[in-house]
Amino acid sequence: MTVKISHTGELTKFFEQAAGFANDEGSPRLKQIILRFLQDSARLIEDLEISENEFWHAVDYLNRLGGRGEAGLLVAGLGIEHFLDLLQDAKDAAVGLAGGTPRTIEGPLYVAGAPIATGQVRMDDGSEEGVATVMFLEGQVLDPAGQPVPGATVDLWHANTRGTYSFFDQSQSEYNLRRRIVTDAEGYYRARSIVPSGYGCDPQGPTQECLDLLGRHGQRPAHIHFFISAPGYRHLTTQINLAGDKYLWDDFAYATRDGLVGEVQMREDGARGVSGRYVELRFDFQLQRAPDSEAEQRSGRPRALQQV
Repeated sequence: MTVKISHTGELTKFFEQAAGFANDEGSPRLKQIILRFLQDSARLIEDLEISENEFWHAVDYLNRLGGRGEAGLLVAGLGIEHFLDLLQDAKDAAVGLAGGTPRTIEGPLYVAGAPIATGQVRMDDGSEEGVATVMFLEGQVLDPAGQPVPGATVDLWHANTRGTYSFFDQSQSEYNLRRRIVTDAEGYYRARSIVPSGYGCDPQGPTQECLDLLGRHGQRPAHIHFFISAPGYRHLTTQINLAGDKYLWDDFAYATRDGLVGEVQMREDGARGVSGRYVELRFDFQLQRAPDSEAEQRSGRPRALQQV
């Protein structure tokens, strides 16, 4: 027998008290959010007849998820981070903002404070020489009219050949495969790096545990993350996903979007001073004008910071 009490006046008053509405202290915004969370949780428990066993297993799961630092990974894997992009796209369309390189998810693996250089830089520390394929990545940052944007900051990061990221993988050197490049007078950024590998969730971790129960894999295609910023322009969070990858259009994090696929050109001509095979990847970014100064900044999402 299904019993529902979530709409009763007595329970409504109880949740309002639990959310702090009986006092004038604290954050009114958080109180509003917590009240809605309590009300919707109660209705979910009733509507789907969640058992006590299911409820407490869910609480244990959240404890394990947080303990492993995988909440940001699960948010991406369940499509919620992609939803935030779709929602912002819809908001932009509603006020007539259009054009430019598409946004896509940031993911949980950014680290602030990477070394900065002007025009060009080498990103890898050479530790995978002879194993990794050298990659020459370059392009221009352009304005809405297709003109170059000098002095833009291209903040980029990607995985190594094992699909792991420096800082989170302690075996890598500090800021390996993480750099900031200030574009030159023609709006160019250039980087020598290595071809990154795609990767998957830890098979023993709580994110993959959830995906297994949904009948889903936890794999990502090879990709390169970017923040692009310049005074007067809207901050862009995006990533290039490499063409030809098995998971290009089957990314568990839903980051691949039209306009964000990078075509890798294989070379073996010695023209770049590299013996043997290397790849070239050209990708230009087009920015939107910022409607206000706030739009020039990236979100206030908490991020890792390398301790130096």
